[in-house]
Amino acid sequence: MTATAAVESAPASSPSVASVVAEGPTGTSARRSPKELIAATREFQKENRARSWFHLLETFGAFGLLSAVAAVAPWWPLRLAAALVNGLVIVRLFILYHDFMHNALLRGSSIAKAIMYAFGVYVLVPPNVWRQTHNYHHANTAKIVGSHVGSYLMVTTEMWAKMTPLERFGYRAQRHPLTIFFAYLTVFLYGMCVSPFLRSPRKSWDSLLALVLHVAATVAILLLAGWQAWLFVLLLPLFVATMAGAYLFYVQHNYPEINVQPRDQWEYTRAALESSSYLETGAVMAWFTGNIGYHHVHHLNPAIPFYRLPEAMAAIPELARPLGRTTLRPRDIVRAFACKLWDPALGKMVGYPR
Repeated sequence: MTATAAVESAPASSPSVASVVAEGPTGTSARRSPKELIAATREFQKENRARSWFHLLETFGAFGLLSAVAAVAPWWPLRLAAALVNGLVIVRLFILYHDFMHNALLRGSSIAKAIMYAFGVYVLVPPNVWRQTHNYHHANTAKIVGSHVGSYLMVTTEMWAKMTPLERFGYRAQRHPLTIFFAYLTVFLYGMCVSPFLRSPRKSWDSLLALVLHVAATVAILLLAGWQAWLFVLLLPLFVATMAGAYLFYVQHNYPEINVQPRDQWEYTRAALESSSYLETGAVMAWFTGNIGYHHVHHLNPAIPFYRLPEAMAAIPELARPLGRTTLRPRDIVRAFACKLWDPALGKMVGYPR
């Protein structure tokens, strides 16, 4: 099931779920059913084609300018600054790629498809593996069993008690801050390229393509331009982008206020509103992250272009006061990383048992 199909087929569910959607996160007295709530978001799916192209061109323009500065600036601190900022620009480009894959931006454009597919290979998120994992994630987020596809594995306290030491080690490693810090190697080179190709070479052929081209680009830059050009133009920007992207993946569905449902009680709109965070940022970081902080809005309707997410949140009462708020402040990052296991008895995320 694609994410768009999940929106179209989201069930009306029970009156209790509809009440949670309308009243729980927002405190409003509206009692719209899940289908009515999704219908209310559809007016924001309408894309401004010129605006979409503008955002694509301006962001690639910033990427090209910063790459040039990182490559040829005579002062190394300037090259370093350009490389670090370019990593954040790559995050924004990834959100545009992400929206294109959701058919929220430039749908049907063969030119945009060529640009976006090439970018996906460059940033080590090839289209085939991204489509397979991310569409599944949207249709299954916050389910205890199965939600790890396209996201981070989550288990309950009871499941943890039954895991072997080796399974616990693997679980700890996957959710460890160092794994996210070194996401260039762990999440992207291995998780998006090596592992998918080894599992299914025919289906994930572009994962091998991304890996081969990345190694070829590394070797070519080292031989033709030297290690500093490789460091400032390729490695550092991708390191920053993948680290930031991995943390965004994490905090969107791992935060203290999250609600997690068993598969037999799961409902699409409830998962969007109660299991997807609202990451509050300033205007600068909102630009770099492509408004992905409005994640509860995005999960309710992934066909909304990133630049219309704030508009949808402001206009729809059920979205205007989200249950799960977080920030990029150190305190909130620490709180997010403290979320390790789902405790069904307490109805919240807890740390590892001592």
